[in-house]
Amino acid sequence: MITVEEAEKIILAQAADYGAEIVPFELALGRVLAENIKADRDLPPFNRVTMDGIAVNYAAIESGISTFRIKSTQAAGDEPMDIEEHSECVEIMTGAMLPGTTDTVIRYEDLELRAGLATLVTNEIRRGQNVHYKGKDKKQDDQVAGIGEPVTPAIISLLASVGETELRVKKLPRVVILSSGNELVEVDQAPGPFQIRRSNNYTVKAVLKQHGLDADMRHLPDDKEVIKQQLQLCFENYDVVLLSGGISMGKFDHIPRALDELGVNQLFHKVAQRPGKPFWFGKHDDGQLVFAFPGNPVATFMCLHRYFLPWLHSSLAAKEKPVLRAVLSNRLSFHFPLKYFLQVKLHYNEYCQLMASPVEGNGSGDFANMADTDAFMELPLEKSEFKRGEVFRVWPF
Repeated sequence: MITVEEAEKIILAQAADYGAEIVPFELALGRVLAENIKADRDLPPFNRVTMDGIAVNYAAIESGISTFRIKSTQAAGDEPMDIEEHSECVEIMTGAMLPGTTDTVIRYEDLELRAGLATLVTNEIRRGQNVHYKGKDKKQDDQVAGIGEPVTPAIISLLASVGETELRVKKLPRVVILSSGNELVEVDQAPGPFQIRRSNNYTVKAVLKQHGLDADMRHLPDDKEVIKQQLQLCFENYDVVLLSGGISMGKFDHIPRALDELGVNQLFHKVAQRPGKPFWFGKHDDGQLVFAFPGNPVATFMCLHRYFLPWLHSSLAAKEKPVLRAVLSNRLSFHFPLKYFLQVKLHYNEYCQLMASPVEGNGSGDFANMADTDAFMELPLEKSEFKRGEVFRVWPF
């Protein structure tokens, strides 16, 4: 049995580059950029009006002019309309290009409009106010997004603004999720007295979907030959196999032996942690990876977040995320030689500290309890008493 840190090191050492691919930018949400994106022109591309009102030349204000004749009205997208005299103004809308003969925008709230005239009702006018100047955000050829950045809604907006209709993103590994066991039936079936519906595979698929990965699903019965046949097909068609259950010490846990016979080398089996102690990890002779999680729902959920997602993040060469830590809100005892992943509910206190409140459950099979929590707190192996106010790492889900 190895430590969590040793398991993490072994897994991350197997991070792999699956190449890159081109996708339409509107389908790139959640993917990781494999190219640098540059502005095709200045952002904004012109001096942009940021308030509805009038555009004037500030020299008029300095000379004491407070009433302006409205020469014309300019909407966003219209060609700019210049003024010829300081006593003139252009009634102008948000988003419009500022006329070259003006330099200041006065909002409607600071004006009285009557009979084609605009009169100031305030003395608080500054040169250049309510103008977003050309190139203020980015200059042409400046980088707006870079390799390793996840594509967020904000990045999508930037991509659209610089005309990037297609993107080079890191290619995702082909992943299959395997559930196992004759006690499991499909969601739409009525389980017998000794059966339960499958849920782990759907949970895993949902988590991966959050990270832009659409995995396939299959189910393995408790039959060694069928298991071996199905696993062989998976190794021919996928880069990563995620297993849930069938890797403990039970009489019908055939998966470890089948994996061995198919050329999968065990890199470790059993981690000094709770939940998830029977976690199995290996690599096929041809390079495919196998993450075999324990069948208990909480254990599968924890191992997925603690091990698979960091491996995926590393494989995609994504920019490192900051480590998140929280303050333990209640005293806790755990007298086992294992690193404990405590289910917690996160919240901020009045001092803006991230707090973690333990939520008691009924062991790693209590999947209903996960709906009442939103993170695992990683409590160190070396301690058995954890005091209120101590700070530990958390893994949100």
